[in-house]
Amino acid sequence: MNLPEIHEFLGCPTPQGWVRAALADQETLLIDHKNCEFKAASTALSLIAKYHSHVDLINLMSRLAREELVHHEQVMRLMKRRKIGLRQLSAGRYASGLRKAVRSHEPVKLVDTLVVGAFIEARSCERFEALVPHLDEELGKFYFGLLKSEARHFQGYLKLAYQYGDAEDIGRVIERVRAVEQELIESPDGEFRFHSGVPAFAGA
Repeated sequence: MNLPEIHEFLGCPTPQGWVRAALADQETLLIDHKNCEFKAASTALSLIAKYHSHVDLINLMSRLAREELVHHEQVMRLMKRRKIGLRQLSAGRYASGLRKAVRSHEPVKLVDTLVVGAFIEARSCERFEALVPHLDEELGKFYFGLLKSEARHFQGYLKLAYQYGDAEDIGRVIERVRAVEQELIESPDGEFRFHSGVPAFAGA
């Protein structure tokens, strides 16, 4: 599947060192992927709670939260079939690193948060695409099936950002967050996670 809109939005492709690390540690990949789906649903619900007068945001985030929880359950079933037990994983630096780029005052805080959401969904989509050709049939088919929903979530976040913000300002926000995101993806990382940079032990 060609995803030119996603590739154009992101500042860089996923490094091959990350792909190699993911293929070498599919257990951690799946556990952290499960955690990411839950966090995505939680983020959507927290936005509904915080911005309870924004009708379009509520409608979109409600659908998104349901879909992310379905994905969470699907990963859980996949892990069960593969006899992968649940274990605690520390949170990676990615989401917290992106949140540092969010301005602290409204209404631009909402806009920046939505742009960050768009980057997270875009990177998830791009990572699934990078992994699919290298995976076994079951996992490859599952991740290929997630591409469309992640791309749709990316578009939804971005559409809301433009709805609630000023287009010129959003352009600057995207450039700022893109630079932060690229640094997080391309720089060496102390651990392997679904959204990590290249693990220091994996090489470039």
